[in-house]
Amino acid sequence: MRTPASIAGHPIHPMLVPIPIGLWIFSLVCDLIHAGGSTNPAWTTVALYTMGGGIVGALAAAIFGFVDMLSIPPGPKKTALTHMAINLVIVVLYVINLWLRLRTPESPGNLVWLSVIAIGLLVISGWLGGKMVYVLGIAVDDGAIHRPAPRQ
Repeated sequence: MRTPASIAGHPIHPMLVPIPIGLWIFSLVCDLIHAGGSTNPAWTTVALYTMGGGIVGALAAAIFGFVDMLSIPPGPKKTALTHMAINLVIVVLYVINLWLRLRTPESPGNLVWLSVIAIGLLVISGWLGGKMVYVLGIAVDDGAIHRPAPRQ
């Protein structure tokens, strides 16, 4: 089932989701390096900026994901709504995390646990996104799949 938010037959939402995922994971890595004893202030600065970039990237991906979700048939829509709800919770956690860090960016302190929870939710959401593509066939163009002719 093709989705409306696509370029040349390629869905946009799956193209954009690696951006926030990568930025948020790297933000957590920077926090863990800082928590592990690094005194270099660059780690907390990079964690802050990658967190903000991940929020922007997630909101961009969400626009196209929402357009796609509106075209999904009722059966898989429950999975899509759960995927969307978890992603919105993740973005809210990161917005809160970023807002609290802006007070003292050089010392994230106990805010790292917000990132750990958000990454845990991201794993669940990613699994649901994979289920929609690989099990339910969302954003898969059945006409584009090359199937070899049966052997005689």
